[in-house]
Amino acid sequence: MPPAAAVAFPTGFRWGASTAAYQIEGAAREDGRGPSVWDTFCRTPGKVLGGDTGDVAVDHYHRFRDDVALMSGLGLGAYRFSISWSRVQPDGAGRPNQAGLDFYRRLVDALLEAGIEPWPTLYHWDLPQALEDAGGWPERDTAYRFADYAGHVHAALGDRVRQWMTINEPWCAAFLGYASGEHAPGRREPAAALRAGHHLMLGHGTAVQAMRARHPDHRIGAAVNLYAVSPASGADRDLDAARRVDGMQNRFFLDPLLRGKYPADVLTDLEELGFDGCVLDGDLAAINQRVDQLGVNYYSRFTVTGDTAVTGQAVSSPFSTHSPWVGSEFVRFVDGGRPVTGMGWEIDESGLYEVLTRLHRDYPPVDLYITENGAGYDETLNGEGTVHDDGRIAYIDAHLRASHAAIAEGVPLRGYFTWSLLDNFEWSWGYSKRFGLVHVDYATQRRVPKDSARWYAGVIRAGGLPDHR
Repeated sequence: MPPAAAVAFPTGFRWGASTAAYQIEGAAREDGRGPSVWDTFCRTPGKVLGGDTGDVAVDHYHRFRDDVALMSGLGLGAYRFSISWSRVQPDGAGRPNQAGLDFYRRLVDALLEAGIEPWPTLYHWDLPQALEDAGGWPERDTAYRFADYAGHVHAALGDRVRQWMTINEPWCAAFLGYASGEHAPGRREPAAALRAGHHLMLGHGTAVQAMRARHPDHRIGAAVNLYAVSPASGADRDLDAARRVDGMQNRFFLDPLLRGKYPADVLTDLEELGFDGCVLDGDLAAINQRVDQLGVNYYSRFTVTGDTAVTGQAVSSPFSTHSPWVGSEFVRFVDGGRPVTGMGWEIDESGLYEVLTRLHRDYPPVDLYITENGAGYDETLNGEGTVHDDGRIAYIDAHLRASHAAIAEGVPLRGYFTWSLLDNFEWSWGYSKRFGLVHVDYATQRRVPKDSARWYAGVIRAGGLPDHR
């Protein structure tokens, strides 16, 4: 028996890890899968570091049984993965591709056989290219196509899966994809980005409606990437900058999702861009469906200023040149003086506590799950054939302690999924950054659990943490 944890999490707390389809699956042209916007984006010169693609990624499509065995060895109780829309509907519409659905059936069956609860996410940024060719998320029809796709997946897996996430990080899909152009499809059209954000949320709502009509007992939610936002000083311009970034990063999605309205101050900020014109009667009611759970993806804190003489911005890509902060492009991001990960992201676990307690205090009650939290570094196997990733262990340990403190304050936090199970394709950073508990040799696809994997397995066995690291 493992020793009792001094910092013990509640009985029934879910311990898991997360991945995303384009980042791990590979098999980009197999079994009828169609191209996604990321397949196209990766082939556009200067968009992805090293010209890397997800064509092979970490070959999870062929190695998923071995990966499930790794999960089982770690003691994971749940696995959050995403489903490739292009694998299920190669053109983003029409009859589903049975070979694609069969892959996810096999994966779910393998997870259940291993005693691991499947947590599929329906959309993690890989829009079918055919839908982008028709206008993409800025077009209202894409939301309805998403609901149709969700219905096909739900019909195929709903007899075995009860936990669902609709959309992952709509901020990234909308504003990195359509405003700054740092992510696929690489457009720089601020007004279109706002429409994309609204239609992503509308897609979530219409998908929830379609899924609930089939299985009303299933638990459904969405995952949003939230940040604690601090002003660089008490000056009015810095306080306004923090309000603006909090509005676009956090409240632009939380308020329609949980309150059925957009924040009034954000609408004022966006007046000149005509955002109101895409919000039709009934949209907010459709978005404001009951959700059983909200996924919180948390990595860092932002410190911002309204001083345009300051040099600095939030870096989401090695090619970051345009601001994703629609309506507030003048805001600058400044060094908060904290340690950083290999991504250059400041480490601040107090921000996670702040985000969780704010959700509990300011929004209607909903079960919360940390659906992504982790640290990316530049890593290689050492002479012992492993990775001593003390930085990642310290990061996760600190954020788990912050999570526990939030639970002690009454926050209904029900589970923690670290990002990520495996090293993988890290979007615009290609294969240059590693977030995994498990090291992957991209040339051979050999998997080697890092020190953090063994440490996390111990946390799961104990149900918590010792007094101090």
